[in-house]
Amino acid sequence: MNAPENGLHGAETDQTYARAGFGAAVPRGTAPVLVVVDLTRGFTEPEFPSGADLSAEVEAAGALVRAARESGAPVVYTAISYTPAEADGDAIAWLRKAPGMRGLRDGSAEVALDPRLERHDTDQLIVKKGASAFHGTGLAALLTGLGADTVLICGATTSGCVRATAVDAVQSGFNTLVVREACGDRARGPHDAALFDLQAKYADVIGLSEGVALLAKAR
Repeated sequence: MNAPENGLHGAETDQTYARAGFGAAVPRGTAPVLVVVDLTRGFTEPEFPSGADLSAEVEAAGALVRAARESGAPVVYTAISYTPAEADGDAIAWLRKAPGMRGLRDGSAEVALDPRLERHDTDQLIVKKGASAFHGTGLAALLTGLGADTVLICGATTSGCVRATAVDAVQSGFNTLVVREACGDRARGPHDAALFDLQAKYADVIGLSEGVALLAKAR
């Protein structure tokens, strides 16, 4: 799902955002970390209730992972997974709003990493209970420990977990880049709107070629 960085809502909207001072460029560092958000089968395969066909996005994410491997840049995967008590109970408020997510249970096919991606023993895995990969996890501390000065984010869904993770990344002090071709959603409208908002206020939305190049030249 490709979306224009500018002009999505017309020239008047672009002028309004420019007047507000949004859209400044994000610095690119030399110590990037790739965060692959929730590219698990429950999101990338349309056979599952919460899924969609994200084959193109998984392929793009794979290109980012390969570039990171070649340069030694760290790769962090995230996955949503609930215990039986969490999935069947009423303790997690998000599951009241989105009960279809109750299928993301520990050990199920839905929470397994998409098999088209490779996870090495050296890759980190963050298991989360909500949209942001930062909320209730040790991701911020992990990124600091890895020496990250830039965080590249890709994954699913653009309007949900990707957006929430990107917002929290910049709020946690990291220069944040979102790779357009490697992000997917269940519908085009929310995908485009999320990328527009991220580009305006929280991150630079970049193309796959730039993301690969940044990872490939990591120190």
